[in-house]
Amino acid sequence: MLQLVVVAVVLGAVAAVSIHQSTTEFRDIRGGRMLSVAESLASTPIVREQLDAPLVEQVLAPDVDRAVSLSGATLAEIVSTDGVVDVSTDPTRVGVTAELGDSDVFRGRGWYGDVDVAGRPSIAGHVPILDTDGGVLAVVTVTENYPSTWMLLSDSGARLLIYLGLGAGIGALGSWMLSRRIRRHTLGLETAEIASLADHREALLHSIREGVIAIGNDGRITMINDSACALLDLDPDVVGRRVTDVELDAGVREVLVSDGDVEDVVVTTSTRVLALNRRSATSRRGESRGQHIGTVTTMRDSTELASMQSQLTSHKSVTDTLRAQTHEFANQLHTISGLAQLGSYDDVTALVGTLTRRRAQISDSITAHIHDPAVAALLIAKTSLAAEAGVSLVLDPSSRLRALDPALSTDVITVVGNLVDNALDVSRESGDRTITVIVRDDPELEIEVTDSGPGVSPSMKELVFSRGVTSKPDVPGGRGIGLALVRLVSVQHGGTATIEDAETGGARFRVRMPLG
Repeated sequence: MLQLVVVAVVLGAVAAVSIHQSTTEFRDIRGGRMLSVAESLASTPIVREQLDAPLVEQVLAPDVDRAVSLSGATLAEIVSTDGVVDVSTDPTRVGVTAELGDSDVFRGRGWYGDVDVAGRPSIAGHVPILDTDGGVLAVVTVTENYPSTWMLLSDSGARLLIYLGLGAGIGALGSWMLSRRIRRHTLGLETAEIASLADHREALLHSIREGVIAIGNDGRITMINDSACALLDLDPDVVGRRVTDVELDAGVREVLVSDGDVEDVVVTTSTRVLALNRRSATSRRGESRGQHIGTVTTMRDSTELASMQSQLTSHKSVTDTLRAQTHEFANQLHTISGLAQLGSYDDVTALVGTLTRRRAQISDSITAHIHDPAVAALLIAKTSLAAEAGVSLVLDPSSRLRALDPALSTDVITVVGNLVDNALDVSRESGDRTITVIVRDDPELEIEVTDSGPGVSPSMKELVFSRGVTSKPDVPGGRGIGLALVRLVSVQHGGTATIEDAETGGARFRVRMPLG
């Protein structure tokens, strides 16, 4: 309908311009013609001679009628100086006041222009009849009615009507075809329905807690909801920009631009642990049905879950250590029981003393430097666990740690536990099999763990902190997101987590965090 209205307006404008041009042309051509006829009639000798005749309307009627018939005018009249019609081709107008409009013919000059005669717009030519002294004796008026609008269009030529009709037909056909095409691409929805659908879509996407980000085939972001902006620390104005041009964590960008579908990949940013799922998107309706239109990636904030998982892992490690010690103590008790049954009481005393000194030595070597009970208990448990694996865990004598706030102590356990577990994994097969731990709290909290493993390649030094893996056994990557949590905890406290090559050939992980 809008297209048809536009076509109608355009055709109406063309018709109005054509009518205006025809009217102007009619006024100029026929106005000059009416003036010429009036001049011819005024210059006729009999008209001048018979102006004062008693029956002037009958005497001059043939000459006036002849002027109308020769010119095609509508009306020809002779008007007295007082403006009354003396002679007219229309006998009913004799004696009435003539409509002279803006004419200045009584000043002795010819004139042509628009007048209203008997209520109809007309073009008129006025010429004075002058005496020998130049005075005005009477006025000759010749008028022709303006044609109707239809006649003006007809006078413009039959081709104009054909063109207008053809334009109207083509416009109507084009509007119909355009309407069908638009409906096909909009799945038959009207504009109000499309707007309502878009509003519902926006409301739905921005109300869910999961982050959603859609990327087109050209690598540009086509949609991002509020949750995704919050999780990735982005502004909504990134829509329309390429993923490669947006400031994103390397792990997140890798997932967004990767090929194929991705399921439950855990990626850590500087402040969060995110679980990402990526799917290819295809059109499901319309002409483009089945066509690949981009990808949709959803993300969940798994930061708290990952922290709890890390803490659970630490507690499980302590539990495993206690279980191993239970078996060790059971074996030692069996030995003591056998010696007692054999009556070797001196050997029993020596064995108990040796075991007591060994346990006290391990505990004292740690508690003498680490005064936070939770961290000290973790290091004692990790020392026993490492010993079972044939690895020596050594607390550097320079270590010093005072009792911490419970919340900070929990985070320190997370950092130390994950770093030691990582070092234990890589040191099992090394030649030296040694792990060195340093914990200091002056002037800031510093945690340093050095292993005797093969070290970390330069290309992996940043990735080990940023890229996590799922808990599925078939996913490459190993243990999980321990190192990613180390960096996450350090950043949350305003600190840093770095890795460097150790002098012994392994890797040295260093975490620094403010104590304030």
